[in-house]
Amino acid sequence: MAKAETKTTVLADGLRYKSKVSGSPFVASASFGAATMSCFLCGKHRPRSLMGTRKVLGKSQAVCAPSCKALDEALAKAAG
Repeated sequence: MAKAETKTTVLADGLRYKSKVSGSPFVASASFGAATMSCFLCGKHRPRSLMGTRKVLGKSQAVCAPSCKALDEALAKAAG
């Protein structure tokens, strides 16, 4: 039986993946309003401009505004 080929190695500079894109998909841009947050209810990341706050369990939490379902439908309609 042949040993499985190793697809990643630790390079001298500490990087493991050559093909992986560096960075985070949730990079905050220069302006605070363009950053993303996750909705407390549905967990999806959305721009802060599409979020609102709602008291959940006695604390103000960031949630989709006006609602998660309405926002999903509006974005689906806009996309296609």
